[in-house]
Amino acid sequence: MTFVVSATGLVPPYLLGLAVDKYIAAGDLRGLALLALAYAGVYLVHWLGSYWQTFTMAWVGQRSIFAVRRDLFAHYQRLDFGYFQRRPTGVLISRATSDVEALSELVSSGIVFVFSDLLTLAGIVTIMFVLNVRLALWSITILPLVVVVATVFRGRVMIAYRDVRQRVAKMAANLQETISGVRVTQSFVRQDANMERFDCDNRENYRANMRAAYLFALFVPTVDLIGALGTAIVIWFGGQAVIHGLDQAAGSLAAAAGAGALTAGELIAFLTYVTRFYQPIRDLVAVYNQAQVATAAAEKIFGILDTRPAIVDRLGASELPPVRGEVVYRNVSFEYVPGERVLHGVDFRVEPGQRLALVGPTGAGKTSIVNLLGRFYDPQEGAVLIDGHDVRDVTQRSLRRQMAFVLQDTFLFSGTVEENIKYGRPEATTDECVEAARTIGAHEFIRKLPDGYQTEVEERGGKLSVGQRQLVSFARALLADPRILVLDEATSSVDAYTEVIIQRAMDRLLEGRTCFIIAHRLSTVRDADLILVLDAGRIVERGRHKDLIALGGLYRRLYEMQFKQAAPGLPAG
Repeated sequence: MTFVVSATGLVPPYLLGLAVDKYIAAGDLRGLALLALAYAGVYLVHWLGSYWQTFTMAWVGQRSIFAVRRDLFAHYQRLDFGYFQRRPTGVLISRATSDVEALSELVSSGIVFVFSDLLTLAGIVTIMFVLNVRLALWSITILPLVVVVATVFRGRVMIAYRDVRQRVAKMAANLQETISGVRVTQSFVRQDANMERFDCDNRENYRANMRAAYLFALFVPTVDLIGALGTAIVIWFGGQAVIHGLDQAAGSLAAAAGAGALTAGELIAFLTYVTRFYQPIRDLVAVYNQAQVATAAAEKIFGILDTRPAIVDRLGASELPPVRGEVVYRNVSFEYVPGERVLHGVDFRVEPGQRLALVGPTGAGKTSIVNLLGRFYDPQEGAVLIDGHDVRDVTQRSLRRQMAFVLQDTFLFSGTVEENIKYGRPEATTDECVEAARTIGAHEFIRKLPDGYQTEVEERGGKLSVGQRQLVSFARALLADPRILVLDEATSSVDAYTEVIIQRAMDRLLEGRTCFIIAHRLSTVRDADLILVLDAGRIVERGRHKDLIALGGLYRRLYEMQFKQAAPGLPAG
């Protein structure tokens, strides 16, 4: 189809020259009418071919971009926690949106123009040499100038557009962070400071785009100027050949130039071909500019796709069978950053169905312990075992299917309340969903929502209060029916009344399940079967509440800080 489009685009100039020499000069109206119909017919075929070519390439291009965007999203799902902690969210969003769109423009339209323009160039050059060899040679003498200009600009344009992509990503990261933290911004009246920082990023982005625009704005007219020079050469030598004729031009400047004899129609056709000769060059220049943008974007996209997740299933990893819930940490040491250890020789055992509480100052390593349990990270030393299975020897999917995490920063997805409760078990029925909410104590408030369980919670559960979001997350965990449950500061963000509701449901939620509880509110861990007290990545105390109070160590000091109203002889229970 590209060949048909290019071929039909080459015929009209020839027909125009034929009309001048054969029909207009002879006053042949009938022949002129037939030629005019042929001219229109050629353009009709050209239009149909162009439509089909453009549509087909757009379809192929969009399918390719669809696959790239899908692969990128799927890769995001596989990457480890650490990757996302090291990179701004806005940058990652920019890669999947604006960078993919930049690539889309080249794949959907740029590539087809490259093939079409190259065929058109080849066809025009061939016809020009058929019409007049020496005049054609004069026409292409300016091509080396085009090559020189393109070479000079190529490296500078590439650098400029790579800088543009970086500035766009930085600005997107700033915007995402500002929107996510708008409540904090407004509460601390930091709008002016945020505006100043955004203005700085926006200005840098503007300057980067203007540098690229300056180069492109200089590049295209330069090519046009060179093309005009080539056209002027044809007008001068070709025009002389037409005026003087072959016999009269013998020994003249035109003959010396080797232009040979030309009719008026041939000169018109030749000039049209020369003009069209530079159009594909201009198109290729535009595609080249587009390619620079796409190349810079592709470097970023494939840089992510080539990143290997830090946590992958081992070769031959087995499916973790249904577990009882025995958990053993065997001399575990761990570090997020090489050389900065956050856990040192952690060693403990939790029996099936037991409640383990992890307490200690901020940064003591509590969350790091549960991150290793779900194999979101791997320890540098030691092993984590569930029912005797090293978590590194089983598939991540089979491991995490038997766990549920309820975090302090509850995340609800856009959708209905019911869809969020079913998130960990999509096949659950509505009745099961309601029963889970009823068990947790969330049913009453859900029932009073405008559409009950079908109420849209909006992004991050924005329609619900903090306490309501937390109750929904508890119901989500209960419905998933995990064998191991992790509660990471799960009640720290709720009010006292909601905490009482959650505590009442906690016994039913935890019944028969191994539970890891991280809490700053030590009142919530007094009934734990085992309490581990951590400090600077080490277990400094372990035991039940009464024993640790009697010990008079770090646990007692933390407990007394929270209950200053208690008498000096603080009761053990």
